Amino acid sequence: MHVNTDPKLILASASPRRVKLLAQIGIFPQDVRPANIDETPLFHELPRLHARRLAVSKARTIALEEPGCWVLGADTVVAIGRRILPKAMDEGTARQCLQLISGRAHRVYGGVALVAPDRRLIERSVVTRVRFKRLDETEIRRYLESGEWNGKAGGYAIQGRAAAFVVAVNGSYSNVVGLPLFEVASLLSSIGVGENV
Repeated sequence: MHVNTDPKLILASASPRRVKLLAQIGIFPQDVRPANIDETPLFHELPRLHARRLAVSKARTIALEEPGCWVLGADTVVAIGRRILPKAMDEGTARQCLQLISGRAHRVYGGVALVAPDRRLIERSVVTRVRFKRLDETEIRRYLESGEWNGKAGGYAIQGRAAAFVVAVNGSYSNVVGLPLFEVASLLSSIGVGENV
């Protein structure tokens, strides 16, 4: 995919995974800038709306700092029912997440937002259903020792060792990794920022 470089495309993200995912489909942002926003869920906020709100907030925050650019924002939320699981920033949180999703299906919600140079906003949302096998204590302990959970929504990285725990994925796999690539490619193509390969 060829991306128009005038005006430039900025990825509003601190995630190196998202940069790699975009590169997979030939999109190379001219700048990558994390948006400093509060990611705390609102009271009674549903997972899908939370993912969309954060994606929009990230894109708009950077668009205000860099007017006249395309700004792509994204967010990934892991949830069981209405319960939003946190990003695991410590081992205890990662353990709790793994215990919750062990032997169960959960959903991964992806929000994508693109702010145009004229401030137009285009959004997409995606949901993927993931089912885990039942994890025993040894499997949980070994996964925690790997450190792969650090900073990951829901306490796991599907593209790493946790792949061995996944019984089924229904929907976008790349969404679970961190960015729904089909939707991003379609969104960019629909407004002329990119064109399909």
